[in-house]
Amino acid sequence: MASFKPTKIHVYPKLGEKVTQDTLYWKNYKAPIQIKQFGAVSNVAFSPVAPYNFAVTAFTRIHIYGPFSQEPIKSFTRFKDTAYSGRFRSDGQLLVAGCEDSVVRLFDVGGKTALRMFKGHTKAVHLTDFTSDRYQIVTGSDDYSCRLWDIPNATELNTYREHTDYIRCGVTSKLNRDLFITGSYDHTVKLFDVRTDKSVMTMDHEQPVESLLLYPSEGLLVSAGGRFVKVWDLLKQGQPLVSLRNHHKTVTCLCLSKNGERLLSASLDRHVKVYNTTNYKVVHNFDYPASILSLALAPYDESIVVGMTNSVLSIKHKKSPSESKDSTSQQRRRPSYRMFVKGKNYIPKQDDFLVGKQVKEHLAKHDKQLKKFNVSKALDTALESWTRRRKPEVTVAVIKELNRRGTLKNALAGRDEQELSRILNFLIGNLVDARFTLVLVTPAEMILDIYRSIIGQSPVIDRQLLRLHELLERELDYQRELLEVLGMLDTLFASSLPRNAVECSGISGLVLRFVEREQCSETEIYQ
Repeated sequence: MASFKPTKIHVYPKLGEKVTQDTLYWKNYKAPIQIKQFGAVSNVAFSPVAPYNFAVTAFTRIHIYGPFSQEPIKSFTRFKDTAYSGRFRSDGQLLVAGCEDSVVRLFDVGGKTALRMFKGHTKAVHLTDFTSDRYQIVTGSDDYSCRLWDIPNATELNTYREHTDYIRCGVTSKLNRDLFITGSYDHTVKLFDVRTDKSVMTMDHEQPVESLLLYPSEGLLVSAGGRFVKVWDLLKQGQPLVSLRNHHKTVTCLCLSKNGERLLSASLDRHVKVYNTTNYKVVHNFDYPASILSLALAPYDESIVVGMTNSVLSIKHKKSPSESKDSTSQQRRRPSYRMFVKGKNYIPKQDDFLVGKQVKEHLAKHDKQLKKFNVSKALDTALESWTRRRKPEVTVAVIKELNRRGTLKNALAGRDEQELSRILNFLIGNLVDARFTLVLVTPAEMILDIYRSIIGQSPVIDRQLLRLHELLERELDYQRELLEVLGMLDTLFASSLPRNAVECSGISGLVLRFVEREQCSETEIYQ
């Protein structure tokens, strides 16, 4: 008696994302290090000078971490209420932060107490930043005003009250000490020049603005708010260039990669999107366990730091070249099964005694049922939740095998409402998949033939049958449209090809003789 042959599972091409240079680059990070904070992490900022420490603003504290430290090397806790927007000066020596109590504090990174306290705002200060000359500070508050402060004298230089709602973000120019930009919940982005008493440019984001970012050349500005990320050309009076809508919830922060060729945006939908700044297409995506409030990228992209609403700080460090080589070498050494098959291909000589060892055959669940001719149970096993969702090719292979044996109709018959609903769900999800269509059309037709008499008795089955019918109609429409397009393309290609004369000696001679005969007959008629 012949041994049972297991069902052959056809290997289909995987439907997944293409592996690009961006995929390899942004996946070259270690597992994240998670550090618990005292509250939601509202801001993360890197020092612009080596060793590139970063300040984490969370609740009433600002912690400064080293590039690879998991414990803060410095902490500022002299805040009476929630702190906001801790940022370094360009020399990395000073740090400024706003607070819920409307006071702006200036710290020496090497000290403990505040060097200066700037009082003038009447509500929480969410925006703080240094100007490029290092001697002035720009602040923005929930009292709808932004102010310019002088550091040496601790005095207020100017106040701007053009916004009509909370000012939550802003950025100063690194090339011109007189320019800074603010974003507000009144949906506007305003460019200010300290040499004038009012803004010089206004852009309408159409959503409450949460974050602003200037390109290194400062010719382009990126604003984030609502579900939108918008790019503006400042050299053309704030003309909008691109509007991106790749997030499902509010975008909270932005940052650029080291060379300015990749733009990163983080959102409350727990995703970080990476865009190519040439065409602004998404080239990579990071997933996080909670909504993201802050995002920062270390110089030279050495680490990605993300602050979340669940008070967790996530740090991903880039792998070193040696670690990357080790990981690839481990992957290459993974198929070490060769030692187990050693000697399998040995050919015995004439005088050798060959002792055979019976190999125990391990069958899958559906093959065990097929071996016992339990066709219904074999189909049920192939339709289990994990199999039909993660390995649909196994279910399709079992259906194909049942059809080959001529028992597919028996396996589909006699189903109750729940079992039939499960089969229809699988057909709805995979019938229009080009890999499975040829196999699944047969069980779909059989189900309609078997259960035609009970249509109208179950609203669940009726809805699924209607859904299946709609999918088939839509797929047929697509196929007709594709055939029409193919016909048009064939016509265009045929008309664009050059028309070359084809030489054929036999036919050409026959044509010449025919022409000569016709000419002779015409001369005879005229004579």
